[in-house]
Formats: sequence, C-alpha cells, structure tokens
Amino acid sequence: MSKPTSKKVIGSEEWCSFPELGVPAIKARVDSGAKTSSIHAFNIQPFRRGKQSWVSFEIHPIQNNRRTVIRCERPIVDKRVVKSSSGLSETRYVVCATIKLGDDLWDIELTLANRDSMGFRMLLGREAMQDRLIVDPSEKCILGQVNSKAISTMYGREESAKDGLKIGLLASDEELYSNQRLLEAGEERGHEMIFLNVQQCYMKLDALEPEAHYRGGETTQ
Repeated sequence: MSKPTSKKVIGSEEWCSFPELGVPAIKARVDSGAKTSSIHAFNIQPFRRGKQSWVSFEIHPIQNNRRTVIRCERPIVDKRVVKSSSGLSETRYVVCATIKLGDDLWDIELTLANRDSMGFRMLLGREAMQDRLIVDPSEKCILGQVNSKAISTMYGREESAKDGLKIGLLASDEELYSNQRLLEAGEERGHEMIFLNVQQCYMKLDALEPEAHYRGGETTQ
C-alpha cells in the first residue's frame, strides 16, 4: 500500500481496527519508544498449512474484558526475541495484518504477546508509524473516540440486566487479574459490581452505631 503524502497527527492513545482479523475496534497505546507493535494474544498455537507455517491465537480486544474473544489465524512472518517493559526477554511470533487508523489502511507487523497485565490490548510501535504518523503525547484519540455503546454494537454484546445484588469489592488494585475476574464473574450473573479502594475506606466498629466511610462520606450506619 502506498505511503500518504503528508503525515497524520495522532495522540498517545488511538482507536484502530484490523479488518482481516475481525477486530472492528481496539484501543492502542502509542509508543514511539517501542520498535515493533504488539497485540494481546493467548492460546497461541503454531501449525502447518501446506508448506507454510501459521499460528492461531485468540484476542481479548476490549480493555478489562475477558468475555469478548476473537479467534484469528495468520501466517508466521518471524519469531523474534523481544524485551518487555519489565525488562524480561521472550520469544514471540510475528504476524502481518492490515491496520485501519482513521481513514488510512496499511500493513504492519505485530508480535503476539499476553498483555493481560497491561492497560492496553495493543501497543503501536514506531515501525508502524514511520513516514506516516506524528505523535502529540499531550492529546488522546485525535482520530475519534469509540464509546461503550458502539463497542457493544460492533462486538454483538448485550448489556446483561442488573437484576441481582449490588456488590462492593473491597481491595487495593482494581487492575489485578483476580479482582478483574471477580468483577466480571459478578456482572455475568446479573449483579451490579462496584470496586472500592480499601485505602480510601474507613470503618468504625461500634456495637451500637457501626459506620463505614468511603472517600470521606458515610456509606452505611
């Protein structure tokens, strides 16, 4: 695909899509410090198709959501040793896919990595941006925002009726995998799940008038 005549400005976060992978929307962290782009993948299985090496994998395209799963298959372009942000090196499969960012489409390389512990399901590296994009780190989603209603429509998700209990999860880290699984499990069963940071909670245990305060306000008595 031909390169654009002028470079497009993007923010530190942008929504994009991968038509060939069946991913209509995924939010990417834009990182010019990373050479190669990466997408969240699990159940990664290499296989042969004729004389060519392929890989099958599954994607959770939505942040903090493990219920929506997209299964993909792509030819293997390479196997590459990549150093993660934590400093650990690992060998990853590399595939090629067409990205759609705004109105533009072009092919980029993607390493397949489990990004469950990361805030974003995708990282857009500098190789994919070269000669095409300029990053303004002070801005986000310059090319357009995708709201939760649009996401539900794109992925065919229906909001479950909240006809159960209202449950508060008292913990210190909402992004922790175990806490996310508890929140998701409750929502799947129709409960309204609320995360409460234990560091912002105060309880007075009194036999006659017990109180619980959250962020300075009294929640129950």
